Formats: sequence, C-alpha cells, structure tokens
Amino acid sequence: MRWRLFPAIVLFLNFSFAYNLFAQYDDNIVVAQEWEGIYEVLLRNDLSPAKYKNSFIKLNSKKLQGDTVLIAGNTYLLPEIVKTPAPKKERSSRPSVMVYPIFGKKHEKVPIIDRKLEGAVYYLVSGHGGPDPGAMGKYGKYTLTEDEYAYDVTLRLARNLISHGAEVYLIVQDSNDGIRDEAILRMDKQEKVWPGKTIPLNQKQRLKQRADVINKLYKQNKGKFQRLIVIHVDSRSKGQNIDVFFYHHHNSKRGKKLAQEIHRVFKAKYARHQPGRPYHGTVSARSGLYMIKNTLPPMVYIELGNIRNYRDQLRFVISDNRQALANWIELGILHDRQKAKY
Repeated sequence: MRWRLFPAIVLFLNFSFAYNLFAQYDDNIVVAQEWEGIYEVLLRNDLSPAKYKNSFIKLNSKKLQGDTVLIAGNTYLLPEIVKTPAPKKERSSRPSVMVYPIFGKKHEKVPIIDRKLEGAVYYLVSGHGGPDPGAMGKYGKYTLTEDEYAYDVTLRLARNLISHGAEVYLIVQDSNDGIRDEAILRMDKQEKVWPGKTIPLNQKQRLKQRADVINKLYKQNKGKFQRLIVIHVDSRSKGQNIDVFFYHHHNSKRGKKLAQEIHRVFKAKYARHQPGRPYHGTVSARSGLYMIKNTLPPMVYIELGNIRNYRDQLRFVISDNRQALANWIELGILHDRQKAKY
C-alpha cells in the first residue's frame, strides 16, 4: 500500500524522564553551552535558523567571535518572533484532511498543514517484524519487543511527514495495529512488506526482500528527492542507558547530512529539556549492516535505545515519548530537505 504525506502540527513533547527546562534570565536571553553554535541555540529555543540567524547575528554582533562564533557561558539575545499574516484562503481541489486507515481509527485523519515536503519521497522501514520480534526486554511482568515499538514510532513519523505533503512508502506494515497509545504493545506476527508480501523467516532473505522493494521504488522515482529512514531498537546489558544514535553509509554525503541534521535536533532538545544531562548520541559510518550496504537511497539508520534498560524503556512505553521521538526525527528531516538540493 502506498501512502502520501500531508501537513500535521509538530508537537515537541518532553521525555518522561526530562526534568527542568533550560534556565533563562528572561524569555529573550539565553546562555550558550560549550558545544553550541547559533544554529543550535536557535533550534533549542524553537526558532528556525533559516529565518532568524541573521537577526540573531545583528542583535549580538558585539558578543560574537569572528562575526558568527558563540562564547560558552556568555548571554545572548534571542530575536523577536515574527508573526506572518495568515494567507488568504483560496479555493483548492486539494483536501485539507486525508484519511489513512493504516494509522488506526483514532489517528487515521491526517490534517494537511503545509507542503514543505512536497515532491520528496521517503521510504520508512521499522526493524524486524513478521516471524522475528527483534530485540526483547523485560518490563515488570511484560515483554517488550523491538518490532512493535519501532513500528509505532515509524507510523507516527509517517503521519507527521504526510502532514507536510511528502510521498511516503511504509515498507513494513501491519493492517491491524495502527498508532497505539497504550504502554504495552502486544506482539503479533502479522506484519507484511509492501505491497503485502509475507516476511521470510530467514534473516538474510528478510533483509534482501526489503532492500529489493526499496531499490525498485527508488528506480521508479528517479529524479525525485528520495531518502530512506530505517528505525531499530538496540539490545545491550540492562545497566547500559544509551541515547538515540545514527548510522549512515561511509560513501554517502547526503545520508551523512540527513543523519547529522536529525542528530542536531536531538542534541538541542536534550540541552533544553535536560540541561544537566549531556547527550551522548553519535553519528557514524557503518557500511557493514545489510540495509546500509544494499539500498540505493541516501539513508539514516536509527537506534532508539536499549530495550533492556529501564530508563530507555521509558522512552518506549510512554506514548508521548514515542511521539516525541517521531517529532524530533521529523524536524531533522525538515531541516535536511530545506538545505538539500536533491
């Protein structure tokens, strides 16, 4: 089944384990952190770098090194938010709401917000599925499985992207699940690979099936802006709390740029919502993974956390946190599309 994307309001939801918001002297003053540039400071305060960078530089010209470099520990003024008058409504043949049953009854109506991603094609792949649940972790008396939580975040991301007018191919699909808001997501084996193919038991055949589908679609969409996002959940020792991290192909500059844009969003959001806790998520090349090595579109491979660690489990079992993961990935994708030509 093929899904096209349209507009949705982006919600920036705190992780449940976030504590105090970033300390500020007032609403227009911020303190630069060690790792931050102008881009990160604006992003951390929910200001578009493309729209407000020049205003920020003008306001703080006497406090910058070399015109654009921030000094850690110094205070800086934030630009005033510019409110753009709402455009006059015109009659359009395009609907303002689209219905996608794959998202479930509660979430199937997707409001069309804008066309920021119009003309862009995204292939979304959640890890494992069908006969393979992927990584597993115990949460009290319950068992959490990678495929169910990776799929829920992927669905939420697909819905967000649709809200901006993108064309989305959900490569792994479960027609019965939809977006779920409960903490414990029931495991099943009903997932199929687009367009309705049974998932093989053999791991290599399973990965080859997905890569073949993506590569065929990539060739069919030749000439369009295309990206691949693969979402997994890691499994490590119970005591190892990890941050979201990102892989890309070592020869793909576009894939690396996509990974870096999403990583920047996560880093900025952590600085705002958890100022006392450093973010340790990384971007690195890892071409040995099958889906990185054997797919054609520029891509990012995302690991959301350790399914066996309690703190990481809170990232999964609380639906607001799953939505936040999708929202932050979406924001990085929007930045990537804004800056990339193809």
